[in-house]
Amino acid sequence: MLPNHAPLTIAEQFGTLESLYPGRIDLGVGRAPGGDGRTARALRRNLGSDGDTFPNDLHELQGYFANVARDPFVKAVPGQGLHVPIYLLGSSDFSARLAAQLGLPFAFASHFAPEYLDVALNQYRSNFHPSQALARPHTIVGVNVIAADSDAEARRLFTSLQQAFLNLIRGMPREIQPPVDNMNGRWSLAEQSAVGHKLYYSVAGSADTVRRYLERLIDATSADELILTANVFDHTSRLRSFEIAAAVMDQINHDRVARGGASNDSVESDAAPFEVGNSV
Repeated sequence: MLPNHAPLTIAEQFGTLESLYPGRIDLGVGRAPGGDGRTARALRRNLGSDGDTFPNDLHELQGYFANVARDPFVKAVPGQGLHVPIYLLGSSDFSARLAAQLGLPFAFASHFAPEYLDVALNQYRSNFHPSQALARPHTIVGVNVIAADSDAEARRLFTSLQQAFLNLIRGMPREIQPPVDNMNGRWSLAEQSAVGHKLYYSVAGSADTVRRYLERLIDATSADELILTANVFDHTSRLRSFEIAAAVMDQINHDRVARGGASNDSVESDAAPFEVGNSV
């Protein structure tokens, strides 16, 4: 979240990572500060920039990775000349337009802002200008994926994420809570609808369920990559979810390459039986 950090600090931090792990580091940059007022004060936000200065801050950050420093008296060490790939992150169309203008890859937070996904992707692709960093549009779509060995277990694990968004809607954010057998009696119909809307691009299920959903999502969005997130209370179950999801993505990529199509990379890292997003 660029407003929370000085561009020079980010450049040196990611320059350090790139020096330790060459070719393995991507830098995703977002415009929103995140958090609340207390967090902003703890981050000394009053001493730094804000979302309105984001394009200038991004330009400054790019300069620190260039071969020749724009300011001979201020250099990122390490960082200068390392050309760490920069991705713009967004949950509206602002970063989509900026990423298109600058010719940068664009990642959209559809895992919590589903209503703007189509608009943002269309804005980005239709206005894209090739750059030295990128010759053609490159899109990444966020999706909540909670996988388990059975649909029933995945559905149960998913209730932790539902509770988290319910608490946000109520204005009472908390740490992620243990899963429950069901959400009946824990929310009103209006709250259930609001949570379902926010979690529209989500799937909870076994490997087969997850695969069907992700294949439809890729086809519907033509995404080049997916960012998979799994807010699971138990760490072992979270790791298992990512293991299953990674295996599913390997299968999807293998089959698409075999058919002569492009592969999609998973990054990082109420249709039956439990596929939340109905549009795909």
